[in-house]
Amino acid sequence: MPDETPHDDGREPAPGEGRSATGRRVPAPAPPADDTDEADRDGDPSGETRDTDTGPTDTGPTETDSAETGSGTTGSGENGSAETDSAEGGSSTSGSSESGSGGSDDDGGVAPSGALRPEEIEQPVGERDPATGAPVTLPAAQPVAEPVAPEPGAPDPAHDVEQRKREAGVDHLFPFGKPGQPLGRAHPFVFGFTAALGVITAWMLVKAATNAKSVLVMIVVAMFLAVGLNPAVERLRRIGLPRGAAVATVFLIVILFFAGFVASLVQPVSEQVTELRHNIPEYVQQLQNNKTLADWDKRYGLLERAEKTVNGDGFQKGLTDTATGIGKVAINGIFQTITILILTLYFLSSLPQIKTFFYQLAPRTRRARVALLGDEILDRIGGYVAGQFTIALIAGVCSYIFLSILGVKYALALALIVAVTDLVPLIGATIGAVIVSLVAFLTGTTTDLIVCAIFYVVYQQVENYLVYPRVMKRTVDVQPAVTIVAALVGAALLGVVGALLAIPTAAAISLLIREVVMPRQETL
Repeated sequence: MPDETPHDDGREPAPGEGRSATGRRVPAPAPPADDTDEADRDGDPSGETRDTDTGPTDTGPTETDSAETGSGTTGSGENGSAETDSAEGGSSTSGSSESGSGGSDDDGGVAPSGALRPEEIEQPVGERDPATGAPVTLPAAQPVAEPVAPEPGAPDPAHDVEQRKREAGVDHLFPFGKPGQPLGRAHPFVFGFTAALGVITAWMLVKAATNAKSVLVMIVVAMFLAVGLNPAVERLRRIGLPRGAAVATVFLIVILFFAGFVASLVQPVSEQVTELRHNIPEYVQQLQNNKTLADWDKRYGLLERAEKTVNGDGFQKGLTDTATGIGKVAINGIFQTITILILTLYFLSSLPQIKTFFYQLAPRTRRARVALLGDEILDRIGGYVAGQFTIALIAGVCSYIFLSILGVKYALALALIVAVTDLVPLIGATIGAVIVSLVAFLTGTTTDLIVCAIFYVVYQQVENYLVYPRVMKRTVDVQPAVTIVAALVGAALLGVVGALLAIPTAAAISLLIREVVMPRQETL
């Protein structure tokens, strides 16, 4: 950029101004251009602002000191010509850029700074073949026909083919006419179809869950048992056993318990069936000699009606169906028990991997907290199972001691029945007490029945108000009122399985409410 400001040749150079080798003063550098208007006045077609390192030259031959200025000049004259040092006899060039020109033909299209000149950059060829890299000539874009609105008096497109093509906008891209705008989400058809599809999907899922209810219940029970037995496995691991050996040990103890329970019931059941078969004629004779029954038979013909009922086809068919149903229930119960035990073994052996998988489903930023809450919930489930087994063990031991003192037959089998039924919250102890009292009455006297009833009424009060709340408060940390309500609701929904799962579920919900919901409510 030329500096048109006049300079005084006679003034002393300011600090920072240098002198040439011939003693002549070198003028101070001109300030750099700060806008594009000056470049436009100089005729620079690119419109770019160029910084000048030197001002206008004096009238005599001067030597350009490029070492002191520290840069190559890009334009030092109004016509862009280079200044040559005639005293040295050389041809050192202090500026080589021409205003409005792209450089000489022999500079290769490279500016002094090393950048390519804009007008020398190779223009893009266009599309290339990805296989060979050769330029590909694309066909010129064809105009797209737009649909034409029908004019008044135009022929009906149902009869006129040409009018049909014009109104549809037929061209080489759309041989059957330009398609219309797609239906939006707010369109009634789209909304209705999506809603109906969602309802159908939900209904199919509910139906599938209902059909697979028994399988889902078995999976839930097996997972519940695996989580409940896991604390025992962890204790064995702390002793030094590997996890496989610990799982095998705990599972073997469970199998032995069930085997002992079944074996203890085989002898009393077989003896009672044999005794009943031998005593049937005696029972029939006693009924015939009963005066009350004889009087009723004379009045109402009970024996004749009973004989007709027994000899009828409906009675025989109903008896057969009842026996078949009992057999099916027994076989189904055995199959479900074996399935639950196998699933429990698999879940117990792979419980760490299952926990890790479900924890990884949580977002990474919340995974640590989810894992801590999940571990606490699993610990509470394990504590509940341990507490329930403790209560059942206490009930079984007390029943065995009481029945042994009373002299009731099959005391061990009855004590195991009480222990197993006591695993069911609320109603389990009552069921066990009724069974024991009935067997005591059938194998003993009425006094045995009264004594058993009094013992179990007192024991249930002690268990319900002293033993059960203390054990559950320590292992599950659930209030007694919540325990009772949860057990009632669970039994109403899923029966015995619901009663078993209700208390640990209530413990998990109470933990989530206390640790997640309540803190969030405090921040709102």
